Amino acid sequence: MVDWFEVILRSLFILIGLFFITKLLGKKQLSKLSYFEYIVGIIIGDIAGSLSMDIEVSVLHGITSLLIWTLASVLLSYLSLKNKKVRDFVEGKARIFIKDGKILEDNLKKERFTIDELLEMLRKKSVFSVNEVEFALFEADGELSVLLKRDYRMVRPAELWLNLPEEKEPKTVIMDGEIIKEMLDEVGKSEEWLRSYLLDKEVVVEDVFLAQLHSDGKLTLDYYEDGISEVE
Repeated sequence: MVDWFEVILRSLFILIGLFFITKLLGKKQLSKLSYFEYIVGIIIGDIAGSLSMDIEVSVLHGITSLLIWTLASVLLSYLSLKNKKVRDFVEGKARIFIKDGKILEDNLKKERFTIDELLEMLRKKSVFSVNEVEFALFEADGELSVLLKRDYRMVRPAELWLNLPEEKEPKTVIMDGEIIKEMLDEVGKSEEWLRSYLLDKEVVVEDVFLAQLHSDGKLTLDYYEDGISEVE
């Protein structure tokens, strides 16, 4: 019974410790990992698992090992920010796979990529012909960035000389049936204006699950009752 209690305490302690380690390492650890960060993640997970389950493992030694690997990751991340050579070594460099519609076979070989794998990545970008690609770059995080030739790109408003207003992100003014006053102040609207608008719709704030004010002045309302939404 004592062993089970110690396992529970160790597991809770490790869970809290890993939470703070993840916060220390930053959000980047939750998205794209470099080679070193990938290795550190595996090792820290292995140490944490052994430390929580194996009561014969010294807690002090385990914590020391976790701190060493965490500090090594933080230090290397700091050096990567300050020095491009270190950053290229740790995170790797982007490599051109396609240029002017031509596949660079030597670069594919350097990254150990087959033509089938390249075509698959292109299809995931909705590109089915290599000839349509102006430039394709294999990023350090393993993603393929693709720039299509002008004839195959979607036409943008700027290319048609259309002077359209700038579109900004919608502002959430009601969430979970409660008015968000900070957002109303940000968009220059008052709570009275919002309540008056809802009164015209014959609804109250508590009926609204989500309300967003868009840059064009339109207000979208999503009610708690499923399937009911309005755009005004």
